[in-house]
Amino acid sequence: MSSTSAPVSPRERLQGVLPEVEIVALTPLIEEIDELKRTRNAVVLAHNYMTPDIYHGVADLKGDSLALARMAGETEAEVIVMAGVHFMAETAKIVNPDKTVLIPHTEAGCSLADGITGADVRLLKERYPGVPVVTYVNTSADVKAESDICCTSGNAVEVVSSLGADRVIFLPDQYLGKWVATQTDVEIILYEGSCMVHERFTGEELRGYRALTPGVQIIAHPECPPDVLEEADFVGSTAGMIRWVHDERPSHVVMVTECSMADNVAIESPDTEFVRPCNLCPHMKRITLEGIRDSLRDMKHVVEVDPEVAARAQSAVSRMLEVPA
Repeated sequence: MSSTSAPVSPRERLQGVLPEVEIVALTPLIEEIDELKRTRNAVVLAHNYMTPDIYHGVADLKGDSLALARMAGETEAEVIVMAGVHFMAETAKIVNPDKTVLIPHTEAGCSLADGITGADVRLLKERYPGVPVVTYVNTSADVKAESDICCTSGNAVEVVSSLGADRVIFLPDQYLGKWVATQTDVEIILYEGSCMVHERFTGEELRGYRALTPGVQIIAHPECPPDVLEEADFVGSTAGMIRWVHDERPSHVVMVTECSMADNVAIESPDTEFVRPCNLCPHMKRITLEGIRDSLRDMKHVVEVDPEVAARAQSAVSRMLEVPA
């Protein structure tokens, strides 16, 4: 097992995270996963949207899409279990072609990734010849392979600015692209994709939270529509929102993103009360402790990427990782 794995018992990891009765019930399963990780020389990478039992109970490495991509490229483990969605597992495989990457549930997809194909990107490049293609990491390997560079919500502005171009094609999240356009002078050519979690928030909804909780601070992910971002006191990536809460320590905060993230951040910020709008990602919630156990036990749901596609996609991902944060 990798040295990054927590050398503490399930009870110690979950104390204050889950009720005692749940800790008792989950301990045998978590211990089984721990043993499988040791046997397989495996690590579990967990996105911030994972439920607390996974995020605090079995994850060895945690973070947003950018952090997970970096961690996947640095781990010495032979097996990577991606507690996230399929494009994240593909990215882990792209940066680790010689490692075994597992996804606990084959239907853990992404509305953004499912809404665009490599063929769509080729058509856009024909329409806008010579214009660089910046692709959000929330996409398939086929789409990344057609791109000049990838980005995440945490570095999208820096990536776009790094190209020195007058205009770029930005794929596939229209709302993230619109937000980037407000942060740079570069012309952004948009694709009409969106995240099924973030697009459901509205500015009217947030004004209602302000009315109910005077003085509440609202922080929002840039995948949200413009009327939501206009209501926010802070706009930032998953990691950016976490840092903001830790640094600012607001008394009350609305975190406008997938609701398991607020659950996880709240545990680390006991002095802040989280007013919780809850839009769940059904794909993220397909990942369970049982699924992680089964994938490790049976070494099933192995993620494969065509080597030729992976090589071109790796170029776009590597360029992203080289951009200073």
